[in-house]
Amino acid sequence: MLRLISSSSKSSKTLASFSIPIHFPNPHHLSDSSANSTKIPPLNRYLNRFSLHGFAKNPAKIGDFNHNWSGLRNFSSESSSSVRRETLNYDVVIVGAGPAGLSAAIRLKQLCRENDVDFSVCVVEKGAEVGAHILSGNVFEPRALNELLPNWKQEEAPVHVPVSSDKFWLLSETRAFPFPSPFNNHGNYVISLSQLVRWLGAKAEELGVEIYPGFAASEILYDTSDNVIGIATIDMGVAKDGSKKETFQPGVELKGRVTLFAEGCRGSLSEKIISKFNLREKGQGQHQTYALGIKEVWEISEDKHDAGSVLHTLGWPLDPKTYGGSFIYHMKDRQVAIGLVVALNYRNPFLNPYEEFQKFKHHPAIRPLLEGGTVLEYGARTLNEGGYQSIPYPVFPGGAIIGCSAGFLNVPKIKGSHTAIKSGMLAAESAFGTLHKESPLENFWDSLKSSWIWKELHTARNYRPAFEYGLFPGLALSALEHYVMKGRSPWTLKHGKPDHQATDEAKIWRTIDYPKPDGVISFDMPTSLYRSNTNHDHDQPAHLQLKDPKTPEHVNLPLYGGPETRYCPARVYEYIPDENGCQKLQINAQNCLHCKACDIKDPKQNIKWTVPEGGGGPGYTVM
Repeated sequence: MLRLISSSSKSSKTLASFSIPIHFPNPHHLSDSSANSTKIPPLNRYLNRFSLHGFAKNPAKIGDFNHNWSGLRNFSSESSSSVRRETLNYDVVIVGAGPAGLSAAIRLKQLCRENDVDFSVCVVEKGAEVGAHILSGNVFEPRALNELLPNWKQEEAPVHVPVSSDKFWLLSETRAFPFPSPFNNHGNYVISLSQLVRWLGAKAEELGVEIYPGFAASEILYDTSDNVIGIATIDMGVAKDGSKKETFQPGVELKGRVTLFAEGCRGSLSEKIISKFNLREKGQGQHQTYALGIKEVWEISEDKHDAGSVLHTLGWPLDPKTYGGSFIYHMKDRQVAIGLVVALNYRNPFLNPYEEFQKFKHHPAIRPLLEGGTVLEYGARTLNEGGYQSIPYPVFPGGAIIGCSAGFLNVPKIKGSHTAIKSGMLAAESAFGTLHKESPLENFWDSLKSSWIWKELHTARNYRPAFEYGLFPGLALSALEHYVMKGRSPWTLKHGKPDHQATDEAKIWRTIDYPKPDGVISFDMPTSLYRSNTNHDHDQPAHLQLKDPKTPEHVNLPLYGGPETRYCPARVYEYIPDENGCQKLQINAQNCLHCKACDIKDPKQNIKWTVPEGGGGPGYTVM
């Protein structure tokens, strides 16, 4: 199998769906110049195909023939509708190269070395390169990383800035009221999660994990007994009208004895698995609830920068019935991460999270920090807020769901990376036992419940639902939980309505007139979208699908005021008049940040988010 290494990252590979018995020298024995030389011209035609499929901004260079197995990996052609797809067989297939997926891969290979066995592990990632779709706050708790890679400091993990101060404010429109910080971030670090994930990817490859960025898993493969046996990647080179372009390449089937889904929050295949096998009901039983996080990374002047400074706020600009808050984290190199998180169970259909974030930056206590600075990057992503009550049973026939696909974020800590890493480790240990000793994969559920993840989420279980009663009752109840009960309450609060059902009809709310951006502190959507490095091939089928194409015009617009034009942080959805003057929904799928807000918040659950061609979407570097 060919191993193609991205010029921007020597640890990035792309997957070619062909099989030829050619061996190449190990790339570690080649210099950059020799790897880019013309010694292997017969393969240029394959590289050109990948360039045409959206990899032009990440041109590939040739590396070695992968030899994790002796000789050629087993390829077999199988038909899929009218095309033939190649099949690659692995022991473990992992969907998603985020903290959970990569930690699972690393732990599996560690166990292989400890037990002197060799199980093949493959990670497939829809982003153009590892870390391209990763966005998080992020104040990082290193507990799980200490367990996974104890020497991470000596191995130069991009975790350099310890938290130096930890502040918490309640904002009114003009003032900031300091409160004792409930977060206890001593010993944590301000990081870029996308950079940490790139480092984890390199560590995984050093252990023999095969990582394939730029390939989107679009289909779950089952055997005749409904056991999951792997995934298939999406066909590439399909035109918007469904026809095959000259650059067409069929998807590839990646089959595994164990398949782990680590797609992040609201993973499209993970949600199918949860529904098919009733995993929510088999677990803690309550529906998941979500929030949308919108973030910018700024570069500010040296005299304003305070590396390691952490600030969280509640209150303005959100109304007292809408849960959410902001964060400002001082990173290294004069960089500052600033963002707003808005719970998606908000009621007012005219609320626009993007505009709320732009307004927030003009607060008198916030604006001076940003004045004279420059925005480096913009992005958005949904996050799980259901916590303990919403954890699904994570095991299904043939695999497991890990990380934020399952939902292990600790809401009062505003942290989920450490729990994602730990869940990946626990799943890997159970998967290894299944492969090596034929022990049941269900052991993952038992180890999860006996781990510190479970204890941590159980202790934090009542914080998020406390705010169903509004900001100030929520603050009172959460203070009771934190300072008095310390998570030992004899009760467990329930979540309110699912987020899409929480939206009120427009007739009971007034429209919100947001101030125009000044182009200095606040910005219009096209400017921000440019800073996300988002790119999709325009000539491909829309990955945002309407179950009923009439619902937007007949329901969403007249009853809810067209909320999809506001909850989306990338202006994917807009109503435009047709030739008769009637408003019709236009979907600008090429703008999509892959945040999944539309899949969650649409009042009638009419929008279905599916994967576009691999390599599309945002291109985050410091998020």
